[in-house]
Amino acid sequence: MKITYNLSNCSADIVSKNNMTRKEFLKICGLLGIIVPFNASCIARSLLNNISNKFEGKVTIIGAGAGGLSAGYLLDQLGIDFEILEASSNFGGRMKINTNFAEFPIPLGAEWIETKCEIFSEILNDESVHLDVKTIKDTPDYKFINSSWYNFYEIYIVPRILEKIVFNSVVKKIDYSEEKISILTSQGLKVADKVIVSVPLKILQVGDIEFIPDLSKKKQSVIKNAQIWDGFKAFFEFSNKFYDSGFEKIIENSNAGQKIFYDASFGQNSDNNIIGLFAVGSAVGKYNSLSKSQLKDVVLKELDMLFSNQATINYKKHLCHNWNKEPFIKGGYLSDYADWKDVRRLGESVENKVYFAGGEYTDGENWVSVHTAALSAKRAVDEIFNNTEYNKT
Repeated sequence: MKITYNLSNCSADIVSKNNMTRKEFLKICGLLGIIVPFNASCIARSLLNNISNKFEGKVTIIGAGAGGLSAGYLLDQLGIDFEILEASSNFGGRMKINTNFAEFPIPLGAEWIETKCEIFSEILNDESVHLDVKTIKDTPDYKFINSSWYNFYEIYIVPRILEKIVFNSVVKKIDYSEEKISILTSQGLKVADKVIVSVPLKILQVGDIEFIPDLSKKKQSVIKNAQIWDGFKAFFEFSNKFYDSGFEKIIENSNAGQKIFYDASFGQNSDNNIIGLFAVGSAVGKYNSLSKSQLKDVVLKELDMLFSNQATINYKKHLCHNWNKEPFIKGGYLSDYADWKDVRRLGESVENKVYFAGGEYTDGENWVSVHTAALSAKRAVDEIFNNTEYNKT
């Protein structure tokens, strides 16, 4: 029997008193059979049913990843004017997929569902819409069946807000020194009353966006010192299945990085035999300088050692994606071992004008997953419209 605890008022306290990392906190929850709720302490009330001071200005969202799309979707439900500025030519950010490699979408970034599957209806927030999302348990998480996080947003979220997304609009400067906020982009100047920044943390770390005035010294320090892991994924298809269904082999798991091989076609309605390689942090180093051909040889050699020389003789093709080379992302994600207090500071708003949403900008209870990006968007929108300030550190 699994015992479920309501942590809506105590999970942050557990992390605080023990100074746990994200990994340690989630591990303890798993051992105790505790389910970490989507609606954490900072979202204890319903956003749409508790708007005390309706905001009537314009909100500009920077970035069309999970956080930005979720924020825009909520604003649209509220009937509030908004615009999403996306630097690339497509939405989705690190939810990017490949649809040509296999009979099912290959997730080049976000792949697993790291929470309960009810999260889809919570993000959608619309009981009139019929949800058809098929998943399979992939302990301790879930996986999509012939779908992905990208597809979920593509089908259920984006159609409602697509016309509000301005693609190929690179933000260079945010000036919030006056009553109206000026946003300098590659397409010209934009003006807004509030701004939600939803770009990968690495973009802020390397200074691609200038803030006027400068962000506080504390916030700048946390951004500068954040350990952002490199990110790399590869997929290899084989003519025969020489490995156990659903296998996962952990090669590295430390505070410097992680690397696993796994059955990428597990649970899919497909005849493809595909092994995935997921690497972040230090584990990415050996792959960074390799050509596609060199990568093939290196990875097949690793797999031959794991599977008695069966990989090379069954090899068909492979696909790889290096997130460090994405110009508007430039890396993987914030280390699982970051200090929760630093994560909370990353998510704090600035002068009731500039807000943050995305996997790295949360309340410190959890971070980097798609559902935490959606949660942070709800938190930012709630703060704007209820004029609420969350736990300043």
